[in-house]
Amino acid sequence: MIIRIRSRDGVDRLDVPDPSSATVATLISLVETQLHIPSHFQNLSPNQSILLSKSPYDASSLSPDPSTPLSSLGLSHGSILYLYYDPSSFSRTSLPPPPPSFPPRRKMTIDDLVARQVRVVRQDSPHCSLASLDRDSAHSFQLFLSESLAFAVKRGGFLYGRVGNRGEVWVDFIYEPPQHGMDGRLVITRDPEEEKLVEAIAAGLGMRKLGFIVSRSVGEDRGTDGEYTMTAREVRLAAEYQAESGLAEWVTLVVKLEVNEDGGADVHFEAFQMSDVCVKLWKDGWFANEEGEGEGKEYDPKVTKMNKDVVVGGKDMKVVDNDFFLVVVKIADHQGPLSTAFPIENRNLPVLPRALKNHLDRTKSLPFVKRISDFHLLLFLARFLDVNADVPLLAECVSKQVNVPDGYKLLIESMAASA
Repeated sequence: MIIRIRSRDGVDRLDVPDPSSATVATLISLVETQLHIPSHFQNLSPNQSILLSKSPYDASSLSPDPSTPLSSLGLSHGSILYLYYDPSSFSRTSLPPPPPSFPPRRKMTIDDLVARQVRVVRQDSPHCSLASLDRDSAHSFQLFLSESLAFAVKRGGFLYGRVGNRGEVWVDFIYEPPQHGMDGRLVITRDPEEEKLVEAIAAGLGMRKLGFIVSRSVGEDRGTDGEYTMTAREVRLAAEYQAESGLAEWVTLVVKLEVNEDGGADVHFEAFQMSDVCVKLWKDGWFANEEGEGEGKEYDPKVTKMNKDVVVGGKDMKVVDNDFFLVVVKIADHQGPLSTAFPIENRNLPVLPRALKNHLDRTKSLPFVKRISDFHLLLFLARFLDVNADVPLLAECVSKQVNVPDGYKLLIESMAASA
């Protein structure tokens, strides 16, 4: 029986000769002999949370007793167990070096020397201490995925909000750019003119672009032989946008559908940053053409292909397990200052002027500034206003919750009445 062992170094495979009588102690011994990790450093568990343990003591609380039979853990051929060991006490890179990567007598080029210096290691701490998502924005995004798309295709968006003094980000709205979502692929067709309007609104609100959100489609795991957190395509998009932003706290949110204990489906949000090494490799052009085109290999969503060898776990490799690039960020939610009652841009149907009249009719009991305190409504209005003067001023009224000048109020009400 083959048991896969996922650790901070990636995924290894153990050959268990007699699974019917094997126990956790058997696996500990096999890890020591086959993976060269001393038994007294090991903590094995079927619970993935063990990888986030801060100390061996924390990890031990998640580890089953060594005498526990493997059969009682529900393990079968191909199952995954998670291995924690304290990197400050033991490192697999301290093992004897592997055989030379280059054949004898071959002269090493400058590129070879540079590549051997690029080491892909896990980054333990994110630059973003917390990612908090506005509840209404999160609900609207996942509701569209569930009810309109049935999670059959992917969907993405850019996150806007504020950066706190302690490295936390507060996401207050999601802008969904023009895009084409498919099962396993997302193509963002960015509109520079629309993005100018979005940036003007964000500036007036005292906010900025600070992340990216992407959903997983339910069919993405078909044909794969293991679990993974983000696909290679998602890693590429996340690395590209994080590098483009230049923001240390930039965060990527992943939305996916998971089966719960009762057999139902729950929507989960997870937050990550791409590691510093990942962003640098993207900036320097080390990522191979998407899906390794020209190499005659099928797309593997679990790994990211490189143009040149990089050092991973002491080995020269052209593929990197995506998990090496991910840095987990704590996630929370909050009630932001904006509503999401207005139809959202770039979805299945265009937003028509009639939507403005319907929205104002529904909210006529509220103060006017409250009625327009919705990013998606402001984006609709911005298409008819001056991006340099009108849009920032109107957004600033919303930000400060002060009275909207009569001229703007009359203009907006006239637009609604003419619909």
